[in-house]
Amino acid sequence: MSGQNIVTPSADGLAASARAAQKGKGLPPVHLWNPPFCGDLDMRIARDGTWFYLGTPIGRFELVKLFSSILRKDDDKYFLVTPVEKVGITVDDAPFVATDFDAAGTGSDQILTFHTHVGDMAVAGPDHPIRVERDPETGEPSPYILVRSNLEALIDRKSFYRLVDLGAHHDDWFGVWSSGQFFPIIPSADLDG
Repeated sequence: MSGQNIVTPSADGLAASARAAQKGKGLPPVHLWNPPFCGDLDMRIARDGTWFYLGTPIGRFELVKLFSSILRKDDDKYFLVTPVEKVGITVDDAPFVATDFDAAGTGSDQILTFHTHVGDMAVAGPDHPIRVERDPETGEPSPYILVRSNLEALIDRKSFYRLVDLGAHHDDWFGVWSSGQFFPIIPSADLDG
């Protein structure tokens, strides 16, 4: 038997490792860490952004914010990563929810700055694109913005309605401008039907 300690992942252990790894302000460099995979943790992020541990909502905002800072997506799987461990978690849709945005300017000069439920900000543009997926059966739109390193935020309904109010037609599409880039929402022809 080797001298390696086998650890069972736990939320408390991850939180302690994440706190120890944080240096100063800003997000930890999870993209640089390559610890061994320690298994899956019974942690889930619901579509509305609620984090659950062992089936119970995590009620402490600071703990949710801490966990969100060590979240990483590799391929189509989500992990909480510290310098010493990597555990899999379940994400129902997107790990973040954009709960509001600020709009400055008009037309192609417009700047849209989104705010997530865990305190991230993302200015829609080439580095933070907006995309809209449609449910193939209902046609219901699900709008997203890339927040960081292939981690997206689902744009909540009220914010999406506000986006539509700011919409414009461009190249046969209806969508929104931000940072000089046009983000299509729906083909213009579909609005006439």
